[in-house]
Amino acid sequence: MATQVIMPKLSPTMEEGQLSRWLKKEGDKVSMGEPLAEIDTDKATMEMQALGNGVLRKILIQEGESAPLGQVIAIIGEPDEDISALESKSGSSAPAEASPRSEPKESETTEPVEAKPAAATAATTDNAGGNGQGAAKPAEAASGGRLIVSPLAARMAAESGIDLRSISGSGPGGRIIKRDVEGLMSGASASAAARQPKSHLRAVSSAQVAKREPGQPSAYHDEPVTEIRRIIAKRLVTSIGPIPHFFLTTEVEMDRVAEMREAIKELDPDLKISVNDIIIKVTAAALVQHPQVNASFQDKVIRYYEHADIGVAVAIDDGLITPVVRAADQKSLSEIAAEVRELAGRAREKRLKPEEYTGASFSISNLGMFGIDEFTAVINPPEGAILAVGAMSPKPVVRDNQVVVRQMMRVTMSCDHRVIDGATGAKFLQTFKKILENPLFLVV
Repeated sequence: MATQVIMPKLSPTMEEGQLSRWLKKEGDKVSMGEPLAEIDTDKATMEMQALGNGVLRKILIQEGESAPLGQVIAIIGEPDEDISALESKSGSSAPAEASPRSEPKESETTEPVEAKPAAATAATTDNAGGNGQGAAKPAEAASGGRLIVSPLAARMAAESGIDLRSISGSGPGGRIIKRDVEGLMSGASASAAARQPKSHLRAVSSAQVAKREPGQPSAYHDEPVTEIRRIIAKRLVTSIGPIPHFFLTTEVEMDRVAEMREAIKELDPDLKISVNDIIIKVTAAALVQHPQVNASFQDKVIRYYEHADIGVAVAIDDGLITPVVRAADQKSLSEIAAEVRELAGRAREKRLKPEEYTGASFSISNLGMFGIDEFTAVINPPEGAILAVGAMSPKPVVRDNQVVVRQMMRVTMSCDHRVIDGATGAKFLQTFKKILENPLFLVV
């Protein structure tokens, strides 16, 4: 019996998914539990498994397209089975959009708005992923006069003052989806540029560029926002605005850390301990001594954590992700080093599981390897603080009335003032500095 494949919830904070890659094509046999597609969630690329046996009869969402949770994205059935009924219902049978509240009545979208005809045309002629199926049907025609619109698209249209009746849906069954609203918002020219292959953009010759009139704006191209970048943007908005940040900076002498690292390397060349691994361990030790900093704001309560779950910021192609070293206060340096390397590797491959990059109690962002001396980092809600680590470099300092050269490093802690007071944060940094300048405290 034919079954519908819906967009699954692969992340605790996932609202919609972007189809990164189909691992099967139409006509391929699939078995229950077999990887069917790769889905870009808010922080990682996750494999979606088939929940039935049969043949992948129909793909409804193309690579690069997004769909809200519960929307039908494919159909699995027997090779000779009639799936026309499921195809016709795929535009309105998704659990996430089946309720009347997910389909605004026509009376709810009749407010007059200004819309450029060119933009409306661009949205009308955009097909479902450029797969040769032709222009999408207008939403009202596809549903007998009733608009079929995803909740996300409806919200975007309402926030932008866009009349949904001016948009033709490119989703299954003529459904209006996020891409359609974005096409109308960006205008016909930007939509056309976004649909052009990158190879076309690279084909512009130097002679063509030279023909541009003086003062003419630079050529450009648009690329769809990835799920990771979309969620980063959303969380930054909910962080830097609502969270009352304050910042504390201190400078740490790192000579003993450098000596300890070299000594470890001499004892065991295979034991690769980085300065960042030592910083993670020291941070965890300081958090145990200052539990008020190892906390998060939870609306009506402040949550204090028993262990230091340290989020370690890792740069990836689409932005930043923070894999979590659980209970770092209870792990040795070698355990932390091995875990960070393994997590960072899978983070860059977008292979982390949701529980591996969510739920940190404190985060560290280290840009020292890029030569950044000092910076401030934005708190990752609901955590109470994040530590920004700069570069370690030789500087002249005064010790015992003598000018000497020491390896110095500046760190800045961003604090949520709802959780951490100034004195509390300062005492934490004092302890952090004391242990880092005297790393033998870690073995006491």
